[in-house]
Amino acid sequence: MRTGIAAAFLTAFCIVAVGAPAQTATEHRKAPEWAISEWINSPGLTLADLRGKVVVIDFFQLWCPGCNKFSIPLMHHWERIFEQERKDGRIAFVSIHTVFEGHSYQRPKRLRTFVEEKNITHPVGIDRHADGRRLPITMERYRTRGTPEMAIIDKQGNIRFQQFGYFEPDHGERLIRTLLAEETGGDT
Repeated sequence: MRTGIAAAFLTAFCIVAVGAPAQTATEHRKAPEWAISEWINSPGLTLADLRGKVVVIDFFQLWCPGCNKFSIPLMHHWERIFEQERKDGRIAFVSIHTVFEGHSYQRPKRLRTFVEEKNITHPVGIDRHADGRRLPITMERYRTRGTPEMAIIDKQGNIRFQQFGYFEPDHGERLIRTLLAEETGGDT
């Protein structure tokens, strides 16, 4: 898994400059609520609905080579590894289609077909755009730098990992296991 994904990904990702960098694996901040205009595979979902669960978010674009070669296959891989935890309601996987370029191509109709073709069964939200803004709202709130970007949120709603581009999947898997083992406490 690791070699194929890493080799393919190192040359293929989409980037945008949005100001302040995203959080690193060592910094924590409250995860902002996302702003979604439409859901696929879900009747609607807020981050608050997932409180008490570990949440893995893939910020992607359907035409992003790095998303297609790294983050989407990684989400499928993690869903298989953490299948029982997902069934038990301890972890949730969410993808957010955060379009900052190619708006005329990356339309909801095309995304619905893409989600079906890629066999993405977890909730997929379409990041909402505010009038007159180039970047979608959730992308700005999370300060993502492009696609793919992944975030892992703990049970208390804190971002414990956020990374643009490629990262070592084993690192993310270890963190997920650590977060699953943590007790659910009060706000930190």
